[in-house]
Amino acid sequence: EFLEHAQQEQEHASRIAERIVQLNGEPDLDPATLVTRSHAEYDTSADIKDMIRANLIAERIAVESYRQMIAIIGDTDPTTRQMLTEIMAVEEEHADEMSDLLGL
Repeated sequence: EFLEHAQQEQEHASRIAERIVQLNGEPDLDPATLVTRSHAEYDTSADIKDMIRANLIAERIAVESYRQMIAIIGDTDPTTRQMLTEIMAVEEEHADEMSDLLGL
């Protein structure tokens, strides 16, 4: 389950980076700056339940971030909007799965 989520997150990053390039931008994938731009805090929990809880929080933050980006884009860029909507749906599934694991 966790490996699948990690692979999907990497897929999301690749899709977004590809779209940035299509829009003549340059994606910043430097790990040092990714951490500073993250909307969720890095969690160092050692307990599995705490890790799942932190992951649930991060997924919910991601969903809200995508929701805000989609609202900002509106109808100005249907391709990017569709991509973000698809990614947000996967993030919502991840949050549901984490919630189920915690028995919430």
